[in-house]
Amino acid sequence: MMCGGLLSLKHFFVRYKKGVNTMQINLSELLTVPGKSMTYTQPVEMEQFHGPAADYPVTEKQPAELTITHTEKKKLRLEGKAHLTLLMPCDRCLEPVPVPFSLPLSEELDLETGDEEGAEEQEEHPYIQGYLLDVDQLITNELMVNLPMKVLCREDCKGICPRCGQNLNHGDCGCDRVAPDPRMAAIQDIFQRFHTDNG
Repeated sequence: MMCGGLLSLKHFFVRYKKGVNTMQINLSELLTVPGKSMTYTQPVEMEQFHGPAADYPVTEKQPAELTITHTEKKKLRLEGKAHLTLLMPCDRCLEPVPVPFSLPLSEELDLETGDEEGAEEQEEHPYIQGYLLDVDQLITNELMVNLPMKVLCREDCKGICPRCGQNLNHGDCGCDRVAPDPRMAAIQDIFQRFHTDNG
């Protein structure tokens, strides 16, 4: 269930928690020995997810589990998982809905790059700053590409009344919600004029 607007995601990646101290993993120890692997249980600090259309509160979260391996010449393989829940509005009635996410984390990182390649690497992996890995930013990237296309409080959600705005799941509002057929509008107008002229 992926969100369709992937083209502009990089703009959202780089703005997340700019200037805020976050939980980071120092990767320099891994780089001392090729083949070295370390496992981390990293707390998630994120209290709110800044999405492309809105901000969503994080209501539940578990520490991220990460295994990072130095494969060769400052190249790293990252594997892990993260679990958290966002409070998102129902697309029909706008009531808040807890939406759980189980995110598999899998990345190949190259920390031995030149200036130009390093800039491209930074754009592709904005959660890496030098030898520091920002766990919250890593999870934010995964959330961006795993947002649901539609959120419903229930499959048979009745939505809201287009006239008064009442949540129809809580009961009928009594408004006349039958939309007139636009093809009959001209005929109805003729009848109204006829009755007015002969009234």
